[in-house]
Order: sequence, then C-alpha cells, then structure tokens
Amino acid sequence: MPVTMKTAWISASARMLNETIIRLCVAAAFLAVIPLGAFANTPGTTPGGVSYTAPEDWDVRSEGALTVLAAPADELLVALADVGEAASASDAVLAAWALFDPDADYPVRLETAASPREGWEARVGISYDIPPNDRLAVQALALRRGGSWTVMIVRGSQAAQGRRSAAVSLIQQSLRPAGYERESFAGRTPNALTPERIGLLRDFVAEAMDALDVPGVGLALIDGGEIVWQGGLGVRQLGADDPVTADTRFMIASNTKGMVTLLLATLADEGALEWDQPVTEVYPEFRLGSDETTNATLMRHLVCACTGLPRKDFGFILVEPGAPATETFRQLAETQPTSGFGELFQYNNLLVSAAGYIGGALAYPDMELGAAFDLAMETRVFAPAGMYRSGFDFAEAMQGDWARPHGRNIDGEVVEISNAFNQSIITHRPAGGAWSTPADMARYVQLELSGGLTSEGQRVVSEANLMERRVRNVPTGEDSWYGMGLFDEIAWGVPVVSHGGTLLGYRSNFYLLPEAGIGAVVLTNSDEGAVMLRPFLRRLMEVVYDGEPQAMNDITAAVERMARQSDARRATLTVPGDPAVLDALAAQYHNAETGYITIRDVDGETWLRAGAIEGPVATRNNADGTVSLVTVGAGAIGLEAVIGEQDGVPTLTVRDSQHEYVYRARQ
Repeated sequence: MPVTMKTAWISASARMLNETIIRLCVAAAFLAVIPLGAFANTPGTTPGGVSYTAPEDWDVRSEGALTVLAAPADELLVALADVGEAASASDAVLAAWALFDPDADYPVRLETAASPREGWEARVGISYDIPPNDRLAVQALALRRGGSWTVMIVRGSQAAQGRRSAAVSLIQQSLRPAGYERESFAGRTPNALTPERIGLLRDFVAEAMDALDVPGVGLALIDGGEIVWQGGLGVRQLGADDPVTADTRFMIASNTKGMVTLLLATLADEGALEWDQPVTEVYPEFRLGSDETTNATLMRHLVCACTGLPRKDFGFILVEPGAPATETFRQLAETQPTSGFGELFQYNNLLVSAAGYIGGALAYPDMELGAAFDLAMETRVFAPAGMYRSGFDFAEAMQGDWARPHGRNIDGEVVEISNAFNQSIITHRPAGGAWSTPADMARYVQLELSGGLTSEGQRVVSEANLMERRVRNVPTGEDSWYGMGLFDEIAWGVPVVSHGGTLLGYRSNFYLLPEAGIGAVVLTNSDEGAVMLRPFLRRLMEVVYDGEPQAMNDITAAVERMARQSDARRATLTVPGDPAVLDALAAQYHNAETGYITIRDVDGETWLRAGAIEGPVATRNNADGTVSLVTVGAGAIGLEAVIGEQDGVPTLTVRDSQHEYVYRARQ
C-alpha cells in the first residue's frame, strides 16, 4: 500500500499513521514584509551559497540571510536560513527561528541525527510537539558544512503538506553546500555480479538485519538476464528455526501495483483498452467525486498518482473488513480531488484498485469483479511469467513456507504480530494485496529487464506497452518521477526503476538498473525492514560501480534514530491509559462514513477496535489540554483518537493529513 517520501530528515516514527507525514502551518506576519518574486521549477542559491531547487509555481522571497519558498496561495512555506557558525544543531535552529519568526515558540519533541550526505557533514532533524487539533506541525532540519550551519524550516497545514509532499522533498533533496560536486556513477562501466560481489551484498543484508533486529529477508539478484542468486537470510518466524528460502511467501504490498499495470499492458496489446481512452468508455460505472475529474480520467491516470485525488487509506482501514470489490468504486465516487488534475503527486490506493478490477472485468466480463481480477492476474501475469507461488489467497499463502510479520512493541522489542490487519487490503487488493516469493519476484524483475520476455524467451507483453508504464508523469522529488505503478529516478547519476511495498510487518522493494541489466529484490518480514531498503540500493550501487562505502552509515544512524524515537514516543504516553479517562469513555462511537469505534475490556486492559485496527490503548495529554487515545499494539500501524465533545455528545476524532472522521458516542 502505502508508499512514503524518502526524505532522510523526516523521522520514521511509528507513533501514528499520519505522523509519517510532515505537518506544516502558515506564517502570515512574515509574508507581509518580504517582496514577491516568482520562480518556476528553477534552481536557486541562498545568500550563503547553498543551492536549492524551487518547485514550479512557488514564489521565492529573500531578505538578508533568509530565503522563503512559498507554495501557491502561501498555503505552505519552506524557510532556508543561512545561520553560519553555531555551537550545536539546536542553537542553529534557534537562530533560524529568530530570522523566520521570532515569536514562534514550539516545544521540541525530538532531535535526531542522520548520516552525512550530499556534502553535509552533519544532518539533524528536529520535530515539535503540536496538539493534534491544531492540524499543523513544524519541522526543522539543520545542516552543517565545516563550521557553517544552514537550517530548513517547513510550516503549513497538514492538508497542504499532504498535497505538496513531493515539492517539499524536491527542496530538501536539492540542498547542497557551496562548491559541492555531486557524486555520480554516470558513464562508469558496471561490474558484473560475480560471486565475490554477491557476497558483499549478502554481507550487507546480514549486517543490516542484525543491527535492525529484522528476523528474515528474502533476496534475489539478477544480472545479464540471469538470476545469479536467490534465497533467504534469517528465519521466517522469531523463536523458530525455519529459514527463509527462495520459495518463502511474503506479502509484497504495493509492489503489486507494477504487476497490475503489467496486466493492463497485456490488455492494451490485445486492443481491449488504450492508455489514453477515457475510463468511462472502458467501464461506464466508474465515478469520482468530481464530474470534471471523472470525465478527464483516462486509463493511464488510474495508475499515475496524478489525478488530484488524495490518499484516503483510513477510508478502508477504519471500516469493517470483508466488503466486496465494488466497495472500491463506491468509495471513489465519494472522493473529491484536492489539487488540480495532473498538477501534483498524490498517491491513491483506491484508483489503482479500480484499475485492477477494470482489467479483470475486461478479461472476464461475466465474473464477479474480485474473482475476475484474481483469474486475470493468474492467467496473464503470474503463470506466463513463471510466478507459480504468487497470488492473492491469504488462506493458501499462510501455510507451509511463509514469513510471519513482525514489529516492535511499546517497549521497543521486536515481536511476532498478527496478520489480521493486513487482511483489510483484500477488498482493494490490486493496490497491494499480493503474496510472492524471492524466486517469483526475480522472475518478475527478469521480465522488466528483458522488455517483456521470460528467461525462456516467451513474450508476456510487448516491449512498447511494458515501457509505457515507465513514462514519467508527475515528479516525486529531485530527479524522481512516478510512471504507472513504477517509480523512475536518477540515483547517483544512474537510471533506476523501482517500487516498494508496506504492510504491517512487511517491507519490501525491487530495483532495476536498466543500463546495467541488473535487478534486485528485497523482501522483509519486519517493520524495521523499511530502514534497510534505500541503503540496500546505495550498497548495490557501491558494488556495481565501485562507489565509496556509505550504506552501512545510514543503517547505523537509523538504529540510533529509531531508539530515540521509541523512547520519545513511550515518554509521551501513559501506559496503561489514565483510568479516569478510560472509565469515562462510551462503549461505542459511530461515524456515518467509516462505521464504529468500540471500547471494551480485554483481560483487564482497555482495548479499542476500529475496522482493521485493534489493540490496547494508552492515553496522552496534549499541549492544548486535550487527551488522545493511542493504540499501542505491536507494529507500526497505530491509531490516535482525540477525545472531545460536539453539541453535548462525547466524540472521538481520527485524522489523516487531509481527512477528519468524527465519531459520536452512541447513547
């Protein structure tokens, strides 16, 4: 499912689902004194010589040592402050605030360091404790080169950041000190993945697993059209000795998306659809919340993350599981765009779900949507590609050789967790419900690298339609774009095609280096596996292009950062929850869109259940005097519900970056 932007300074805290997104607010008083000057997706330089890129349609305002980049309508601000010398990152950030907004007074929640990168010798992220009802947040990043500090401050509404996270990533990723020349492997001859170099990659995975407490990893490497290594490291389940093998099943989550667009490509080959055909011509029942967006949506737009429809995962996570495939289309018909069509990257799982089901309906029009999709994927993707242990059947997958999910509990220990939450994706499974293995994923990567041919030379899809999926749509950051179910980027000067996957207890990625003819698959059975994915790509580049070893530094910094995040989260919570607060809760709350939140006693503990989320609750006292309920079951998916009242009726309010769900107590 979800995919998050990979900005190194954003903390990967498991505190809340919506805390994986930077929160922001507007500094109107500051804007009144700085003249405007428009820039359009152009590079710039601060007075201190730090280079940056201004996103298209953003204004740039400068005064003294401060540069402010403002999104249209000033809904989001990014301030770059050339602080100069400072005794510490904290002091540098205080100096930046004095320039940007001297009256600001946000309590610091956490300060964490990342590894050196892009010419910066120190990188320190600072997050702030903002009451959830404010629907804003503030984040700072302090960067040091030599004795000089530069600070990036981001402020704006949660909704604005949800729409413009790719633009914020572009600015952050483009920050470089004066005189720094970017590392690039462009033009270098790639090394073959010899046994020695394969050993280096396996050693890195093993070391990263040990540092991160990841129980098991499925790994596959492809070079020159051949699978040069496939298998596993570690175990399928903590406390057991069963090893991960090439045939161990993992949930691959949003890696499913590229396979769904492969299904659509086969249908395009047959003339059953055209990429630029209106969706309503292919599937007349298709509707979005806006008629204008509905009519403008072509088949390619279902999988481009560029329609303006926001991410709305709580819309299916909070509802009772078990709905039919048509639920995807019901929810889409109620979803309004929050940005202009084709303007911004906004990842939407429901649209990809619709794409898969429409593909299934084209292939098998007389079948129920879900069954048609499952069969279409089996007959047109999995079987032709030789992916015989891949599919969508949970009952079948969770037998024999399968990897159990794992995550950290409230005390920071890695434990096995239930796979029940992940079954919430079944209703919308084209977006991320597939199971696969290292061996099967290797076959998929072979197909991508060969232009649509299996290793036996059988054509599954035309090269033209396979490559159409990689056409760049909207930017997702610096030198990165989203195609159709695939990311395309230039990493260290080298083209990379990839996608990742995130579900509770499963994190994964596959990578293609098309110019080198090299591919890789990394499947993990732990939330902590997310931390090794980008460093693995870096290590792959180091091995293939003889780059300076940096990847393990990222892992080491992440281990320390995660420990600090865990401690900081635990310190804010009362576990078990405050009895006075818990005793005052109603037994059940209701929201017309998503259903019920139920509060009940389980073996003397207070538990909360909302759709697919269920677990014990803690309480947290917020800075504005409100109190939140926070689920604290093991794993990275949590729920925060703010206790309140409307019209004399007790309420619980749940939010993501762009949506609010108010649950009223049932009398």
